[in-house]
Amino acid sequence: MSKNIKQHLLASAIASASAWLAIATPAAGQNASSTPAPPAPSAQPEDTTKEIVVTGTLFRSSADNIASPVTVLTSDDIAKRGITTIQGAIQTLASNNGPALTNSFSANGAFAGGASAVSLRGLTTNSTLVLFDGLRAAYYPLADDGARNFVDLNTIPDEIVDRVDVLKDGASSTYGADAVAGVVNIITKKQIQGVSGMVEGGVAQRGYGGNQRVSLTAGFGDLASQGFNVYVSGHYINSDMIHSRDLRAPFNSADLTGICYNGNCGPDLTANSPKNFSGLATTVPIFMVQPANSTTNVAITGSRFQFLNPTTGCGSYRPYTLTATELANFPTSAPTVCTQDQVRDGGVVEPHNQRWGVSARASVNVGSNAHAYLEFNFEQSSTAYDGFGVAGPAPTNSRIRANAQAGIDYPRFSTAGTPGGPNAPGSFRLSLPVYICPRLTPGTCNATNGTLNPNNPFASLNQNALLFGTLPDVRQHTTTRSRAYRLAGGINGSFGDNWDYSVNTLGMVNDLRRSFDGYVYIQHLLDVLKDGSYNFLNPMSNSKAVRDYLAPHIDVPARSEMYEIDANITHDLFELPGGPLQIAVGGSVRKESVNAPSANPDANGPTQRYFEINAFGSVGSRWVESPYFEIKAPILTSLNLDLSGRYDNYSSGQHSFSPKAGVVFTPVRQITIRGAVSKGFRIPSFGESSALPTTGFVSVSPSILPAAFLAQYSNPGTTCTATTTANCSAYLQNSTGEQSIANPDLKPEKSRNISAGVDIKPLRGLKFSVDYYNIKKTNAITAAPFAAALNAYYNGQPIPAGYTITPQAPDPNHPNALPLVGVVGAPFINANTIEADGVDFAASMTFHFGNGWSIESVADVEYIHKLNTVFPDGEVQRYAGTLGNYNLTAGTGTPRWKGSWQNTLNFGQKGSITATAYYTAGYNLSADDQGGGRCTDPDTNPGLDRGYQACNTRRFIDVDLTGQINVGKTFTLYANIMNLFDAKAPLDTITYGGYLYNPVVAEAGAIGRAFRVGGRFKF
Repeated sequence: MSKNIKQHLLASAIASASAWLAIATPAAGQNASSTPAPPAPSAQPEDTTKEIVVTGTLFRSSADNIASPVTVLTSDDIAKRGITTIQGAIQTLASNNGPALTNSFSANGAFAGGASAVSLRGLTTNSTLVLFDGLRAAYYPLADDGARNFVDLNTIPDEIVDRVDVLKDGASSTYGADAVAGVVNIITKKQIQGVSGMVEGGVAQRGYGGNQRVSLTAGFGDLASQGFNVYVSGHYINSDMIHSRDLRAPFNSADLTGICYNGNCGPDLTANSPKNFSGLATTVPIFMVQPANSTTNVAITGSRFQFLNPTTGCGSYRPYTLTATELANFPTSAPTVCTQDQVRDGGVVEPHNQRWGVSARASVNVGSNAHAYLEFNFEQSSTAYDGFGVAGPAPTNSRIRANAQAGIDYPRFSTAGTPGGPNAPGSFRLSLPVYICPRLTPGTCNATNGTLNPNNPFASLNQNALLFGTLPDVRQHTTTRSRAYRLAGGINGSFGDNWDYSVNTLGMVNDLRRSFDGYVYIQHLLDVLKDGSYNFLNPMSNSKAVRDYLAPHIDVPARSEMYEIDANITHDLFELPGGPLQIAVGGSVRKESVNAPSANPDANGPTQRYFEINAFGSVGSRWVESPYFEIKAPILTSLNLDLSGRYDNYSSGQHSFSPKAGVVFTPVRQITIRGAVSKGFRIPSFGESSALPTTGFVSVSPSILPAAFLAQYSNPGTTCTATTTANCSAYLQNSTGEQSIANPDLKPEKSRNISAGVDIKPLRGLKFSVDYYNIKKTNAITAAPFAAALNAYYNGQPIPAGYTITPQAPDPNHPNALPLVGVVGAPFINANTIEADGVDFAASMTFHFGNGWSIESVADVEYIHKLNTVFPDGEVQRYAGTLGNYNLTAGTGTPRWKGSWQNTLNFGQKGSITATAYYTAGYNLSADDQGGGRCTDPDTNPGLDRGYQACNTRRFIDVDLTGQINVGKTFTLYANIMNLFDAKAPLDTITYGGYLYNPVVAEAGAIGRAFRVGGRFKF
C-alpha cells in the first residue's frame, strides 16, 4: 500500500468519525448498556463472570475464562484504596516491578522527566503496551534513558475511567509490538447520567506535600431507553513540591555519620565537612581561586585555593579551618573553607505536579443493531522543581578545562546521586575549574595590554585565576508541560446471521515543552570570564540582565503523534459440542512519530551548549500495517481452544508474524485450568534506532585501573594504588561517560511467552488463582559492553572496532599523564537473551453477614524467580533479588516479591472502611552489570560490601486506611490515612532515583504518614 493511499485512508476515516459518532473497539471491553459506578461503594464486588470483551480477546467472555491471566481493577477498587489517580493505582500492581517510572523521578533529572510509566514483569517500560479503550496512545515525546519509548500514564482522564484490565501475558498476536510482557488497557465509562463531582485535600503529617483535587462531571440521556448519552467531565489535581529538608533523617541531610552497621558509620558528605575533610569541594555557593600559569594553565607550584573575596568569607555558610594534618594531606586546599549540606539546602523529593483535563463523549444507538460514539480528551500535566545554580559542582564528576585562549573541551555531565552510587549529593553539577584571565582585553590570557580584570586577584602578576564554586545568585529551575489531545470514534454493530463488526479511528498528539532557567551557557561563561561583566567578587550585585546572559531561559518543544484505523468482523461459523465456533478477522493501519530535538545540541561546537542539560533527543516516524485473526473453538462445554495471529509490517523495514495458542479447561465447576503459548517481537524504538547519542555516567573506581596508570597520579611523596586512593590525585575521582549511539540497522527483539494457571473456587465468594509465566527474549537490544574498550585504552592497546574513546582534558597537576576516559561510545546492538519467569498468586473472598454488611478481601502477589541476561559468550547476569539490571531497571532493582492485600468492611448503604497493605521484599545491594558478584556480610569480596550498610535492604510494608460514609443517596464523605503506621523507607545507598531510598519501592516510607479528606456527590 503506497504512502499516499494510506494517508488518504487515514485522513478520510478520521474526518468521517464525527459522522459515524463512532464506537469504542470491542477489544476495549465496551458494553453499550454499561452504567457508571455509583459514587458510594456497592455492597457487592464486580461480577467478573459477566460477558464482556476482556482485554486479550476479540470475543465476549468473562475475565476468568480466557487463556491468559487478567487482573481487573475497577474505579470502585481504586476509590476504596484511597488512591487519587489511575497512574497511582497502576504503580501499585504486583506485576509492575523494577523499571517503572514514577512522577517523583522527575525531580532527580530523569531523561523522561514529567512522566509516569508501567513495567510489567520487570522487563522495562517499552515491553508493556498501554491502551486507551483498546486503542493505542501516542508515546511520551521523551524516551526513558534516552532509548525506551513509552506511554505516559498522566495522560489518562481519571474521572471517567470505569476499570483497568491488566493482561499479564504476551499479546503481540492481538495488539502487536510493545506487548511482550503484557498489556494495560484503561477503559472509560460509556455513559454517565446526572451531575457528580468531588473535592479533596491532603497533607503529610509533618506539614509538607499539600495536595488538592476537584472534579465535575455532567451527563444526560439513557442508551437503553432514549438511545443516546452525552457527558462532559473536567478535573484539576495539584501536589506541592517536597524538599529533602522536609523529611526525617537520614533522608534530609548529607551527613551520614548517624548511619552505622557492624561498628562502621557512614561519611559526612557535607561539602568541606569538618568531620572528615576529603578534599576541597566545589559545590558550595562561594568562589575560590588559585593562581595558575597564564600560558600552561597549570597551578603555581605550592599555591593553594583561597577566597576570591576574603571580606565576604563564607557569607551565610559555615566556615571551617583545616587542621595541620588536613593541610598536609590536601596541599591544594585553602586553610579556611565553607561547608554546605547540599541535600538539606537543595534536594527535591517530589516535584510540583499539576494536572487538569477535560473529556467529552457522545454515544448513540444507530437503529436497533448498531452503536456509535465520539470522544475527545485533553490532559495537561506539568512538573516543576528547583536545583542549584552552577559554575562548578562535585569533584566526583568529570572535569572540564576552559580558558579564553583555547575555549573549552567537550562538556561532560553526570546523573543523579547517592553515596556509593554513580552520583553524590550535589549531583547534576560539573566540576568546572575555569580560568579568569589577567586582562579584560579580548585575546590570549597572557596579553599585557588592556585593563586588569577586577575578578582576578593575581592579574598584576600576569597569572590566571583558577576558579571554582557555584553561582549564589542563580538557581536552576526546570519545568515540563505536557498537553495530550485525543479524538477517537467508531461504530460497531451486528447484521445478518451472527455477524458482528467494529470500526474505530484514533488521532492523538502529545505536545511537550521543557523550560530551563539557571543553566549556565558555556560560551557565555567564557565571555564573562574574559570581559569581567559578571561580578564574581560580589555575585549578588549582578543585574538581572547579566544573570540572564550567563544562564538564559530556554524553551524546548517536543511532539509525538499517533493515528490509527482499526476494523474487524466476527462470525459464528457452526456449532460445536461446547458452543459456536467463532472467527474474527481484522486489520489496522497506524502512523506513529516522535520529534524530540535535543535541548542541548552540539551542532555549532562544544561551546554552544549548556551545563547539566542532557544532550539527547530523537526524531522518527513510521507506518504500520497489521492484519490479524482469532479463532475460538469450544470443543466441549469444559474445553475451549483459542488461536490468534497478527502480521505487522513497518515502513522502516521490519516485519513479523506473531501467533498465539491458548486453552481453557474446566473439568469441574470449581476448577479452571488455562495456558497459552505465544511469540512476539518488539520493534526498535525511535530512541534506539534514530536518536542522538545518549550518555550515562558511572563512577571510576581506581580498583579497575592498571597499576602503571595509577602510578602516574601519585600525590607528592606517596604511591597511588587501587587500595590507597587517598594517595591519588583528586583528578581520579571522576566519572566516565558511557555513550550509546543509535543504530538504524537494529533488528526487532523476538520473544517467546509461556503461561499456565489454575483458578479454584471451592466455595461461593471464595477464589484462588496461581499462574506461572516464562518469557524469553532473543536479539535483545542493549548497549554494547564497554569494559574491553576501557581496558584497551588504559593498557595502551588498540581500541576495538566500533568503539570511540574521547579522553578528558589532562590533569593540570599531572599534565603528562595519560588522561582519564571522558566518554566511551558504541552503537546499540542485538546481542543478548533475556529470560524471565515467576509466579502470580491471587485470592479473593466475599462474606455476607446480612442487612447489607459484608467483608471483601483481595490479595495480589507476584514472585520473580528469574530475570537474567545471557550474553553471546555464555556469560549469565542474574538480577532477581538485586539492584540490577541497570540497563533495564534504572537502578531501582528487581525485588523477588511484591504484593498487596485489600480488606473492606461494607456497612450496607452506610459506608465502608478499607485497609490495604503493600509489601515489597528486600534485595541485595549489587548488580551483575555493575561490577558483578553479590554483596555479602561480612565482606568477602573487596569493593562489594557496603561498610556502614548491610548488603541486603530490608523488606518494606506500609498500610493505607480509607473510610467512607454515605450521607443519604447524594453525598459520600471519606478520609484516607496513607502509611498508617508511619513505616520508614529501607535504607538504600546505591539506587539513584531517590536519596538513600528506592522511590519505586518505598516512596511512601520517605514521605511518612499523610492524610487526605474529601467528599463526592451525585445528583
